[in-house]
Amino acid sequence: MRAHLLAGQVIPAHPLALTAQRTLDERHQRALTRYYVDAGAGGIAVGVHTTQFAIRRPEHALYRPVLELAADTVRASRASNSAPPAFALVAGVIGDTRQAVAEAEIAAALGYQVALLGLGALQRASEPELISHCRAVAEVLPLFGFYLQPAVGGRALSYDFWREFAGIERAWAIKIAPFNRYQTLDVVRAVADAGREDIALYTGNDDSIITDLLTPFPVVAGGEAATHHIVGGLLGQWALWTRRAVRLLDRVRAARGGMLGSEWLRDAAALTDANGAIFDARHAFAGCIPGIHEVLRRQGLLSGIWCLDPAERLSPGQSEDISRVSRSYPELSDDAFVRENLDRWLA
Repeated sequence: MRAHLLAGQVIPAHPLALTAQRTLDERHQRALTRYYVDAGAGGIAVGVHTTQFAIRRPEHALYRPVLELAADTVRASRASNSAPPAFALVAGVIGDTRQAVAEAEIAAALGYQVALLGLGALQRASEPELISHCRAVAEVLPLFGFYLQPAVGGRALSYDFWREFAGIERAWAIKIAPFNRYQTLDVVRAVADAGREDIALYTGNDDSIITDLLTPFPVVAGGEAATHHIVGGLLGQWALWTRRAVRLLDRVRAARGGMLGSEWLRDAAALTDANGAIFDARHAFAGCIPGIHEVLRRQGLLSGIWCLDPAERLSPGQSEDISRVSRSYPELSDDAFVRENLDRWLA
């Protein structure tokens, strides 16, 4: 699994399919998972922000059922289509140390290989306390570190934190998602300074996906100049139009190390514009999850855009903005792929 992550994968952050009564819609939830497998994703992340943190609340009690449903569906789907042997099951793990360890134990029992460790609940903890927290969870599952932007519940983390995090033996990967270039560089440099070429760097910067994937980051490793790459993405943006995301990553791999044409800059701007509409950047990401749902609803992969929180809905003008980017950048969409397979995924 470490080699699989280091090779670079498309890992969608799995949404939550709900009925109009805001109960789990197992049929569409399974269809989404089947879609990701057949689209060529190298894994899925479940129980993360896109799956809605509220699945953990006692009135919903959906954390284990949703993780179990995804894992069972992946195993059944891959067994039926002779898929390659490696597929990453990444479990979102949050809360204080007791909660995070308990969630990691649930995920491990269900066959998840890595914990995407969110630190947003520990806003008042010191960075040494955060490192102790990370080490406790790493005793249960290997870590997929997570630098989440403060706008959606994360916290600022220093270079020193990431340098210490890279010293944790069972740190396997880091999702870099601060939506901030300076903080992105902090993580890359910290991992290089720790001498950890075995930590896979993944972009979570949905506003800078192509730039992150193409950039040869200059670092010093072992006292000598070197470059590190962000090898893949664990992204909410890749929870939709996933087939195109897989092809994009294939193109990036082929382009690395060569001369890059201006079309890459055009593609980067197009994807950022599309993400801005879907994630509702205009309203500080308030409609992020409903925006993802809306694209999937239009494709038939979801029956509605309902969230566990009834107040979480599309922002004014967001639906029109999603229509605009869909018209402007048809090359980003995988509508034809979904149409060809939707009935089978929903069966």
